[in-house]
Amino acid sequence: MTPTAPTNNAADPVKALATARRVLAIEAAAVSALETRLGDDFVRATNLILASRGRVVVSGMGKSGHIGRKIAATLASTGTPSFFVHPGEASHGDLGMIQPHDVLIAISNSGTAEELLVIVPLVKRMGAGLIAMTGKPDSPLARLADAHLDTGVAEEACPLNLAPTASTTATLAMGDALAVALLEARGFGPEDFARSHPGGALGRRLLTHVRDIMRSGDAIPQVPESASFAEALLEMSRKGLGMTAVVDAAGRAIGIFTDGDLRRLLERGTDIKGLKITEVMHRNPRGIGPDALAVEAAEMMDRHRISQVLVVDAKQQLVGAFNTLDLMNAKVI
Repeated sequence: MTPTAPTNNAADPVKALATARRVLAIEAAAVSALETRLGDDFVRATNLILASRGRVVVSGMGKSGHIGRKIAATLASTGTPSFFVHPGEASHGDLGMIQPHDVLIAISNSGTAEELLVIVPLVKRMGAGLIAMTGKPDSPLARLADAHLDTGVAEEACPLNLAPTASTTATLAMGDALAVALLEARGFGPEDFARSHPGGALGRRLLTHVRDIMRSGDAIPQVPESASFAEALLEMSRKGLGMTAVVDAAGRAIGIFTDGDLRRLLERGTDIKGLKITEVMHRNPRGIGPDALAVEAAEMMDRHRISQVLVVDAKQQLVGAFNTLDLMNAKVI
């Protein structure tokens, strides 16, 4: 049957918004209802995965398969080795990807997907664990499972109550709940997460340390406490960091002088001839250690409204310096 052609190219704004609100309300209710059904099976599923010496293999057909890929990706990025296997391909050779020490998460809203029911007995026979996510607790797949997670919904958001909408949202939310429960049980922390995401902004924020972005050695603008004001300005100009550190004979940072300080001196009409840098520097400058996270440095700079930071070791010796531009170049901010 040929679909009826649309009569115009614009949606009725009132109807479109009403439909969107109805869909969101139905899906929100579907996710909320999951909470009341959590119980021993969820705990059993969590412990089954924690006790496993293998990986989690996620499988599902159609829309359940798309959701399964997301669940597998979430598990893998939060400390639970996981991957997706298409059940149809598993019947034609890919079943060899599943090993006895693995756990299979089989997803089917009806719990009757033939492609899954073909491979599940073989998976159980080899000794792998089975977690089923279905909307039918009395379905064949649910009955075969070591743990069943009920993702049933009262209705789909589709007006025909046919297209997987609320059910896929509920399944995705259940997968997230399982992944986070496993994350917490494993003590998975920010640095662990960053190691799984080294290429992204979050990875840079969590893996980049001050020592990775600071300027060191001859690139550090610094003058001795005996330096004249003119010598300090020359050092600032040569090094291009918009400031210079002032160090004592032992190399400890005792002061800092910035471009902003220079502008304020000139605005006040201060006679800079014959000045010593110690007369105009800021004593006890803010510093940070080289092992601190670069994002911590960025937060400190934002909190105190400063653009340059000195890097000092445990003995207050100057070991580096950086400014806001260095953080931007490292894509920390």
